[in-house]
Amino acid sequence: MGNIQIKLLLLAITLLNLSALNRPSGFKLETIVIDPGHGGKDPGTSGKKTKEKDIALKISLKLGAYIEKNFPSVKVIYTRKDDRYVSLDERAALANKNKAQLFICIHANSLPGAPAYGTETYVMGLHKDKGNFEVAKRENEVILMDENYQERYEGFDPKSPESYILFTLSQSAYHESSLKFAQKVEQQFKQKVGRFSRGVKQAGFLVLWQTSMPSVLIETGFLSQGKEETYLASSEGQDSIASGIYRAFKDYKAEIESIN
Repeated sequence: MGNIQIKLLLLAITLLNLSALNRPSGFKLETIVIDPGHGGKDPGTSGKKTKEKDIALKISLKLGAYIEKNFPSVKVIYTRKDDRYVSLDERAALANKNKAQLFICIHANSLPGAPAYGTETYVMGLHKDKGNFEVAKRENEVILMDENYQERYEGFDPKSPESYILFTLSQSAYHESSLKFAQKVEQQFKQKVGRFSRGVKQAGFLVLWQTSMPSVLIETGFLSQGKEETYLASSEGQDSIASGIYRAFKDYKAEIESIN
């Protein structure tokens, strides 16, 4: 068993003992991290006129503004607020350092040459089909831009299926809460925003694996699809997406705080 597998197992055991269901009485969701995907030298995917990094940032800032306005007691932390590069481990470390209780990662999808469209929200888990793996692999390959990435990510190889096998264990303690929030996001997209929901999915996203809290990665649409690119590039479209995620956050916060 390799070094990364041993560390993953030890981490999994620790996290399973810290079950997310055992919240203290009077639990309040007070700190969240909003993570606009990509940035700086990493543009992410692109459409004919737009780049993922720009779309993700605009939606993230709108989402944060909704939360800050309506829940002033909630501390909103951004992994970036402008066009700069932030490594995946730095994003996760920021959330862990601030003891965030929810991590929301915003992205835009792409599948050139195919008529794919719609939203999908991912939670940490073992991918069940090749499509989910390809999305996770594409997002994880950004670590190849980082210096000493093999040491920093403990030998993780974003192109190797074997590197993903034990990922699901390390987020077991937060899986139920992550899934609960993800379902609310897709429900909002489908029922209120009027988007086509591709559903809640699981895949091995490195940034989700490294966070010690409920975490989701939201693919807001396909920049490779003409109508969706136009929608996501518009202020109205960005606002609709952000408001849908905000309402999901509002419902999720009320639900988990009422449990205690």
